[in-house]
Parts: sequence; structure tokens; C-alpha cells
Amino acid sequence: MRKTVLISLAAALWLQAENIELKGINVIEHINSIDINDISGEELKSADLGEALSNKDSDIVISRRSGIANDIILRGQKRDNINVIIDGGKIYGGCPNRMDPPISHIVTSNIESIKIIEGPYDVENFGTLSGIVKAVTKAPQKGFGGEFNFNYGSFGQNKESLTIQGGNDKIKALLTLSRESSAQYEDGSGNKFNAQISKAGAPKKFLYQKKYENMDAYSKSSLLSKLYFYPAKNQELQLSYTANRSSNILYPNTPMDALKDDSDLYSIKYTLKNLGSYSKKLQLLYYYSKVHHPMSNRYRNASKGKLGEVVNDMRSKIYGIRVSNQFKALNTNFELGVDYSKRTWDGNYYKKHNKPFGDSINNAVTKNSAIYLKAGKKILNHTIEAGLRYDHTKITSSDNIKTIKYNSVSGYIFDNIALTKSFNLFAGAGVSYRVPDGRELFFRDKDKLNRGEGALIGNPNLKKTKNTEIDLGLKKSFENGYIEAKVFYSKLNNYIYFNAKSTSSKFVNIDAKIYGIKLSGSYIFNDKFDIDYSLTYLRGKKDHPLPNQKDKDLADITPLRGLLTFKYMPNFKTKLSLQLVGQKSWTNYDGDNGEQKIPGFITANLKFQKELTPNLTFTFGIDNIFDKKYQSSNTYNDLTLIATGAKRKLGLNNPGRYVYANVKYSF
Repeated sequence: MRKTVLISLAAALWLQAENIELKGINVIEHINSIDINDISGEELKSADLGEALSNKDSDIVISRRSGIANDIILRGQKRDNINVIIDGGKIYGGCPNRMDPPISHIVTSNIESIKIIEGPYDVENFGTLSGIVKAVTKAPQKGFGGEFNFNYGSFGQNKESLTIQGGNDKIKALLTLSRESSAQYEDGSGNKFNAQISKAGAPKKFLYQKKYENMDAYSKSSLLSKLYFYPAKNQELQLSYTANRSSNILYPNTPMDALKDDSDLYSIKYTLKNLGSYSKKLQLLYYYSKVHHPMSNRYRNASKGKLGEVVNDMRSKIYGIRVSNQFKALNTNFELGVDYSKRTWDGNYYKKHNKPFGDSINNAVTKNSAIYLKAGKKILNHTIEAGLRYDHTKITSSDNIKTIKYNSVSGYIFDNIALTKSFNLFAGAGVSYRVPDGRELFFRDKDKLNRGEGALIGNPNLKKTKNTEIDLGLKKSFENGYIEAKVFYSKLNNYIYFNAKSTSSKFVNIDAKIYGIKLSGSYIFNDKFDIDYSLTYLRGKKDHPLPNQKDKDLADITPLRGLLTFKYMPNFKTKLSLQLVGQKSWTNYDGDNGEQKIPGFITANLKFQKELTPNLTFTFGIDNIFDKKYQSSNTYNDLTLIATGAKRKLGLNNPGRYVYANVKYSF
């Protein structure tokens, strides 16, 4: 009875609240998100979006694997625990070892902005567990214009990009082309890739053959094309196509390199506005993406052995449809949507003379159908957003007779309380789920397969992971800046984890928790000088050690990490920034599953930008000024990394001192 009364009172307060128009349902995107704007204009050094994001916020850590295409860790989680959305659509990499994470299939020169929402506060998209990364690519503008970028840097890195755009009230178009390549970078001790892994104790079979020791680290090109049509004042049709072509990408601390990494992304978005009282914005989105990722030991000594060259040829596809309708009723903004997607993941092993010897993932298909509802409302000094989503998921594999089914109801509520014009409190609570992927369910090990042993290291009996999270925070604005503090506690039930000591299926469900605190803000000293800062501390624990293990520390929990950026702008044409990036040594890590003690570090990055003419801008930068040798991420066994004779997994050092220059011509 008491529960019924409380619900009735809450509903009455909601319906009688003051009618204040909200600009869409976007409370969380304003309060609990990390916003990174002008990516294409600011991140000139490389196409690697993961590396760019790691220097923008202390919550984001790069998982260094190569000279490009590096993954990110957000609040101690990675892989499918982070949702990556590009212009509303999804893409999944082909590599089961994360050589090509989703974030690597959109290059920095194509991106206008990034919004990262931390936590389970998303019901529009399937599988948001620890957070979501929303990338928005460049959009065409009226008139005619464009820009050239020429970038050259240390280690033989060069990058060129061209953007042309134009249009009128009826049609607009954009085309962006980019090309980039680089030799192998050197770490702070002057070691290229082969020297790094050799000095760390890699077995001879994993070292590069003499003729390949100094080959380039990667070559990458990309195309982004867009067409916008306006059939009527309240209608917009967007057509988009992105192509990425990469070749010979070296991943030195893994047993294989990528022969190529090709992806294609298509999307169609049709928007109609102001159709009536119950449709302020109706939108239809269709997207399709595919990835081809063959990886091989071709360049390693192992390819000269008995088996010869071994290739794992991986292909990934997904298509999806979403229909959403925004409307206002009962003095409340609503969004109602239906969502469907189908993801396919397939891989085959080949050895000498292209002879197949088994499947790594045998046509894993994930179908998801969902319906969701969001609501946003202002009540007195509270701005509230809530969401609810129902998912029905079916997963099959050509190896597995049974169909694996998952059903879930996820949701959240988030409240921003304006105590004064300059002081806000905010709080959120949410529950979200993500289902196992094809690797975690069905992956087969090539070495066991070749020996004729039971090769399944995936686990078809995995349960879906549930994240129950609470977020609290405050933000205080001052005349010359602001300070923001956030804390969160995440309870993970049936968290999908890698058990290195298991003799059969390596993936298991565990219960765990992750919690942390973040402090960030900025201060403007005067009209020429200001600072930004960000500091994050995380802790992650298993509820119980895994069988035959003792360690309760959770993997991928980065130690205390901070960014401090000094910015000096003597005039509107000149910018100078100095950034310090620091991280403590790893003292809490999962040693039972491949992690190890790694020293802390502090690095410094300098950037100078000068507008020479209204059309010409010059940028000069030095990353890792003091040529520091360091690693940013650990060696958790969910990645297949080279092990030494002492079974120590090999990490990869970040680049040493890197000097670059960029010239941009706008027209």
C-alpha cells in the first residue's frame, strides 16, 4: 500500500509540474558526458582516434597495440562493454584480438565531435554497459569551400587530407579524402618494434624476419562522402558512405600482424519535423557496415617453420534499422523508438598454400530486437531524464545447434538539481545489459585446432552481463572557471572475464565491482592564459577469486591518472599549449590473469598554432618532449599477447619524442 501511495504522489507531481520546454531529451548529454569538439581541426597528428581521446580526459586510457588503430579503456572497461556509435550507426571490428576496434574505423580527419556518456545511461542503443562513444562526422555546409591538410612528423609519418563541400537550401554535399603512412616509431630508449620485443624476451619465432625488421608500421587511406537533400522545409534526407583501406599494420607484441583492414560504412537517415501534436520529430535510420580483416604471421620467423604462414581471415558485418518519434504529452518530452540489428562474425584459419584447417568463429549471428522510451521534464529546480528499454536477443553459430536467447529490461533515471545559478548537484541510477559476443561464445584456438585437440576456448553457456550503477556529482561555476566532482559505483553481475588458468573454456561469468572518483575543471587567469585539469582514480575488485586463483583485483583498472593543460593565447591568431599527462605505477593488478607491475610516468606535450593568413594555419607540436619510455596499459590475458619463456606477457611501449608540423589551407 505504501509503495502504491508513493508512486501515485510521484506521478501527480510529474503531471502537475511547471510546463517548461526542453530542447529535446538530452539532460545526460549536457550533464554526464565528455564533449570533445573540432576533432578534425585539433587532432592533426594522426588518424588514430583512440590516441587522440586518451589525451582529452583522464577517464579514457589507450590500450597501446600498434602505431595506429589503438583501442580505449573507459572507467576500467573495454571491448563490447563500450558502445561505439558513428552518426547513429554501429560497426564492429573483425579481429577477435582487437587489432581493429570499432573506434579505429573512423579517422580523426572525418570527425567533427565526440560525445562520451559514462555509465548505463543510454536506452537508444543495444548493449551500452560502461559507457557509449558517439562520433559525429563532418556535415556539409551551404556555399562552397574546403581545406587541405599536410602533416609530417617523426618516424617517417606523413598524412594528407582534403575536404570539399558545398550546397544550397535544397542539396548539400561533402567529400573528405585522407591518406597516412608511417615507419615504425621508436620508444623512449630508441627501440623500434623488433628491438622492443626482442629485449623484452620474446621467443625467436615471434621476432620479425630480417627482411621485414624495418618495414613500415602501417598505411591507411579513407574516404567520407555525404549528400543531404531537403525535399521540404520540415524534411531532411542524409546519405553517407565511408571507406577505410589499411594495409600491413604491425602489431609487434602479438603473434600476428594485419595484412589489411578494410571497412565500409553506409547510412541513410530520413527526418521529418513538426508532423502534428504527437510527432515533433520522426526519424528513420538505416545503417550497414562490413569489415575484412585477414591477419597473419607472414612477417615473423614462425612462418618459416613446419606450418608455414598461418592466416586467420576474419569478416564482420552488421546492419540495423531504428525508427524513433519525439513528441510532447502531459507537459513532458518523450521519445519512443524501435530498434533492430543483425551482426555476423565469421573467421577461417589457413596455412601453407591457402589450405584451410578450421574456423576461428563459425558464422556467429546476433539478432537483436528492442523497443525503448525516453522522457524528459523540468520540475521546479529539477531537470529529470528517464529511459526504459526491452531487448530480445538471439545468437546462433554454425557450430552450435541450439539458439542462445537473452531477454532484458534496462533503464535509468537521472536528475540535475540547480541549487543556484552557479551550483548544480546531479545523481543517476541505472541498469544495463550486454550479451556475450561471438568470440566469447564460440572462438576456437588455432594451435589446439591444428593438433586435433578440443579447440573451443569460447563458452556457449555464458550469461549476459548486468551493470547496476549509481552516479553522484556536483558542479560549481565561478566567474573565471568551474570545478566538477563525480563519484560512481558499478556492481557487475555475470561480468564476462578471461580465466587464464582454465584448461577448457577461457571465458567465465564473475561478479565484481568498479568504483571511482573524478575531479575536473578549468580556470581562466585572464584573457590570454587558462588551465584545464582532469584527475581520475578507479578501483576494481572481484567478489571472489576465480577457481585455482587468489587475486581479487580486477583487470584493466588504470591507476590514478591525471591531465593538466596550460593554454596561452596572446591574440586570436596564436595558440600555445603545454599538457602534462601523468599516471601512477600499477600496484593493484590481476597477476593471475597476465597483468604485471608497470612503472608510472609523467609526459609533456607541446603544441603551437598560428594563423598566418585568414586561409593559412600552421601547427607545430612535440609529444613526449623528454623522450620518456613508458607504457599506458597493462597485459590482461583477454588479449593474445606474446609471452616470454617466464610466461611474462609483453606490453608495448608508447612512442618516444615525436615532432610534427601541419599546414592547413582553407578556401
